[in-house]
Amino acid sequence: MGGSLRVAVLGAPGVGKTAIIRQFLFGDYPERHRPTDGPRLYRPAVLLDGAVYDLSIRDGDVSGPGPSPGGVEECPDSKDWSLQETDAFVLVYDICSPDSFDYVKALRQRIAETRPAGAPEAPILVVGNKRDRQRLRFGPRRALAALVRRGWRCGYLECSAKYNWHVLRLFRELLRCALVRARPAHPALRLQGALHPARCILM
Repeated sequence: MGGSLRVAVLGAPGVGKTAIIRQFLFGDYPERHRPTDGPRLYRPAVLLDGAVYDLSIRDGDVSGPGPSPGGVEECPDSKDWSLQETDAFVLVYDICSPDSFDYVKALRQRIAETRPAGAPEAPILVVGNKRDRQRLRFGPRRALAALVRRGWRCGYLECSAKYNWHVLRLFRELLRCALVRARPAHPALRLQGALHPARCILM
């Protein structure tokens, strides 16, 4: 076993957090948006460079009534998993919504403020979803990427959950950062492979 990692996928309602996770895990996309009815916890196994890692992927910042989607479980208490205990973050915004980008900016600040002094820095990947709606975006990609990478010191990537574009890549890059920081003796660590629908997830 390679160990375990806790990943939080956060962002404003409606930006596509659950769609990204479900594309990554199950290869499906809901055509109609349906608000997630509470924090959800996904527990996939991921094969990285010959080692199996148990992931806990939290789908956060959600509310609303409805039955649990398949393959997930409810988080009994969000306090059981605090920001301080998270190993890596995916902060999702809608490239057509400046308000959702501001929401991510506030989340990133909150993560920085709640991290205990002396604690290892958790990697943060800012993800602009809905790239399939490129013509409606509120700002140029290069400018946003430069702001996030240089100003916020976070990773940046854009994807389309609808068309499963760059979804695997975003998790690969996030986990690469998390594992390299957790295992500094192996800076040349590389995550390789592709998604396999019938087994655990191969990276």
